[in-house]
Amino acid sequence: MSKTVELAKHLEKLHINNMYKNDFYWTWDKTDEELEAVFTVADALRDLRERNLSTRVFDSGLGISIFRDNSTRTRFSFASACNLLGLEVQDLDEKKSQIAHGETVRETANMVSFMADVIGIRDDMFIGEGHKYQKTFVDAVEEGYRDGILEQRPTLVNLQCDVDHPTQCMADMLHVIHHFGGVENLKGKKVAMTWAYSPSYGKPLSVPQGVIGLFTRFGMDVVLAHPEGYEVMPEIEEIAKKNAAATGGSFSKTSSMQEAFRDADIVYPKSWAPFAAMEQRTQLYAAGDQAGIDQLEQELLAQNAQHKDWACTEDMMKLTRDGKALYLHCLPADISGLSCEEGEVDSSVFDRYLVPLYKQASYKPYIIAAMIFLSKVKDPAAALMELDRRGEKRKEF
Repeated sequence: MSKTVELAKHLEKLHINNMYKNDFYWTWDKTDEELEAVFTVADALRDLRERNLSTRVFDSGLGISIFRDNSTRTRFSFASACNLLGLEVQDLDEKKSQIAHGETVRETANMVSFMADVIGIRDDMFIGEGHKYQKTFVDAVEEGYRDGILEQRPTLVNLQCDVDHPTQCMADMLHVIHHFGGVENLKGKKVAMTWAYSPSYGKPLSVPQGVIGLFTRFGMDVVLAHPEGYEVMPEIEEIAKKNAAATGGSFSKTSSMQEAFRDADIVYPKSWAPFAAMEQRTQLYAAGDQAGIDQLEQELLAQNAQHKDWACTEDMMKLTRDGKALYLHCLPADISGLSCEEGEVDSSVFDRYLVPLYKQASYKPYIIAAMIFLSKVKDPAAALMELDRRGEKRKEF
C-alpha cells in the first residue's frame, strides 16, 4: 500500500464535509479535523509528486492571484499549487487593470472570476483593511454566482491578510510535525515566538498572530516575547489562551527574549510593527497624509533601534534546549552582516539552519494545493486513491 493510499484512508475518517465549496480565511475558523485534513492531503500530494505521478484534478480553469503587497515565496507557492492541480494562473496586476479608473471591488471580482476555480489574495499592509478586502471580494463573487453571472463559485485562499497568514503558518506547522516525528510528539514542546530587531519598519503582524493562533492548538507551550510597545492584536492573544487551555498546553507573554529562548524547542525570531502603530498608519493612508506617514516611519525606525539586542545570536541559541532548537523563519530574514548591518539573526545561525529553512518553505505549495483540493473536490479521499491507482506519469524519459 502506498503512502498516498494510507493517507487517503486516514482522510476518510475525518469529518470535513464543511470544507467542500468553502473558503480558507483563518486557521482558527477551522476544526482540528479540518486542519488535520489539510496536512494529510498536503503529504499525499507531495508523495504523488515525489513518485512522479500526475496530481491533476482539473483539465482547465484559472487560479487568480491578487498580491497587494510584494511576495516571492507565497506568490510562487500559489502558482505551483495551482499548476500541481492542473490550473493555469493569472495574476491580477492592479496597476494594469481598470481599478485605477474607478472599477469597484464588486466589478473586479466578477470580471476576473468567469472561469476561475480559486482566488488567492494577499492584502496584509493595513490593519482593519486586509481581511475586509478579502471578505468584500468573496461576497461579490458569491453574489455573482447566485445571480447566474458565474457558472461556479471560486474559493478563496487567504495568502496573507492583516490578521493571519494561514498558508505560511500551516506550512510551518507541517515542517514542525515532520521534524519531531509526528503530532503526538509536539505536546509540551516550548515555542518561542519572539520579536526581533529589523532596520525596516511596518512588517505585518500576521505571522506572529498566525503562529500563536495555530501552535497553541497542539498542546505546546507557546511564549510570545516582545519589547514593551510591540503588542499584537489582543483578540488573537485571547484565541491563543483558549486554544492552550483546551489542549493542555500553555500561552504566556514576556518582555525578555532570553526568557523565551531558555529551554525552547522551537524559536521563531521575527520582526513586526506595533499594533497601535499599524492602526495609526492605516488612518494616515486613508487621510492621504504622506507627511504623517513619513514622520511615523522615522519614529518607528528610532523605536526599533532601541532594541538591537533582540537578535537571534549564537549566545541566544545556546539558551535553547541542548542549544539545538529548531529555528523557523518565514523569510526573507534580516541577516546581520549579510543583508543588513544588524538584523534579526546572525549570519552564522542562519547559515547553519539554511537547509531546514528551505525545507520549511517547501511545504507551502502543498499546503495551498491541499486547501484548494479540499474545497473543490467533493470526495478528496477517493480522488487521491484514484490518482494513485491511475499512476499516470508526469513525464517519461
